[in-house]
Amino acid sequence: MQLIIQGTEVENFDLRALAKLARANQIERISGQAFRLKNIQQQDGVADYCKKVNLDFAFIPTNQLLSDFKLIAMDMDSTLLSIESIDEVADMHHIKPQVAEITLKTMRGEISFEESLTQRTALLNGLDAHALQKVYDERVQLSPGTEILLKKARNAGLKTMVISGGFTFFTDRIKERLNLDFAAANTLEIKNNKLTGKVLGKILGRQGKAEALLNVCDKHAIEHKQVIAIGDGANDLDMMAAAGISIAYHAKPVVQEKATYSINHVGLNGVINLFNE
Repeated sequence: MQLIIQGTEVENFDLRALAKLARANQIERISGQAFRLKNIQQQDGVADYCKKVNLDFAFIPTNQLLSDFKLIAMDMDSTLLSIESIDEVADMHHIKPQVAEITLKTMRGEISFEESLTQRTALLNGLDAHALQKVYDERVQLSPGTEILLKKARNAGLKTMVISGGFTFFTDRIKERLNLDFAAANTLEIKNNKLTGKVLGKILGRQGKAEALLNVCDKHAIEHKQVIAIGDGANDLDMMAAAGISIAYHAKPVVQEKATYSINHVGLNGVINLFNE
């Protein structure tokens, strides 16, 4: 096994302390502030130490290669993007605090995603549809390291996918902007150029996100163990459970508990360091 250490600033004395804890016999810089501790003998104490000094860590097999996987599937809001798009749309309707509170309850797993989306979308009733484009143009921001991760994944032969409980208005544009292979999300009902407060068709929630992932796998002969799934909220758990490797990205505790790995301090480019070249 190897121990991967990443952070915004990794001190030499922390690396030495972690190498001693893990009984590693070599420290190797991967890139920037990412390091590989080789031939570790134990894991006890590493998690507590990293939590204390704000470092990301992961125990990975020496033979874990990115090229062994065929698909990387990512949640959109607060994962691929650094915003919650529905909250920003709500801000255009001057109801962001109400919608954001429902969003937070959903991410913590306190209410079902389907119930949450129904409540939040209803609050958008009457909003001019042009507000969606305004949010995309003015507020959509990629999470740090997004484009680096996607480039590395493509170079390794992986297909790319965004799966969102948000809206197709945004996933369609993100898919085109980032040249993603697949996208799945919910569709807002718009009449007379205004949002009706309703979602068309079956809501793509926790189970739906997993189904969307599995449908792509079935159509393209991709085994579940060949999938990397990245998310941050409770509605990502089924999607992540259907993947060979799941990564909790700046995620709620309930997601970190279930994920293969967690990233809390670095950007999405940190995912690359969890795989050997």
